[in-house]
Amino acid sequence: MFQLAVISLLPELIEPVFRAGVVGRACERGLLSVNLVSPRDFTSDRHRTTDDRPYGGGPGMVLKYEPVRDAIRAARRELPKESAEFVLSARGRRFDQSMARKLAAGSGLLLVAGRYEGIDERIVTGEVSGELSLGDFVLSGGELAAAVVIDAVARLLPGVLGHEESALRDSHMEGLLGHPQYSRPETVDGMSVPDELLGGHHEAIRRWRLKQALGVTWLRRPELLERREMTPEEQELLQEFMREHKVEGH
Repeated sequence: MFQLAVISLLPELIEPVFRAGVVGRACERGLLSVNLVSPRDFTSDRHRTTDDRPYGGGPGMVLKYEPVRDAIRAARRELPKESAEFVLSARGRRFDQSMARKLAAGSGLLLVAGRYEGIDERIVTGEVSGELSLGDFVLSGGELAAAVVIDAVARLLPGVLGHEESALRDSHMEGLLGHPQYSRPETVDGMSVPDELLGGHHEAIRRWRLKQALGVTWLRRPELLERREMTPEEQELLQEFMREHKVEGH
């Protein structure tokens, strides 16, 4: 079982993730356990204060060190010793599919969701040094970012998806965007399913899907191909895609 803990002032923002969909099924099947820990439970004053004004002045409030530290340490005691630990932060390392695979291969994960203007920096320097970001934008808190990370990791855990190949064919799993998908009916509103998908020829289907994945990636995220060592087959299929779409050169 993969063990997960989230430090959050607003666990109600994360709880729905564990009651439905892929993550909900993982919990129901005993493949994933979740512990939501609030820093408010580690305060000593009657107001359960978790934030204070920032040193140096400025707008907003900062999450205090002690309650967050104690919440982290309490959650950590319930996790496997080798669990990965991250603060969700706009300045953190960019979370991607490669990171999701790496985390899913482990046995546990601790996520710290910030609020207000941020968390006392001493949490990062002295308690949880790793930081993760979803991208170059700012959220009101780390809870939604934590939910995204949890979903991305949970669906890669063995036994979570109905078909193990589903995760293997996801966008970014092989460094490419996903190929187009089609379902019934065969023709609708004047649009038809590509012939290559209708004949039942597995090799033709494989090549078509690879060509489309390469082409879509080239059109929308060309930097992904720049980092890829393409095989002769991939080079050939990409050239075919560009000719079919009247795209000059590569």
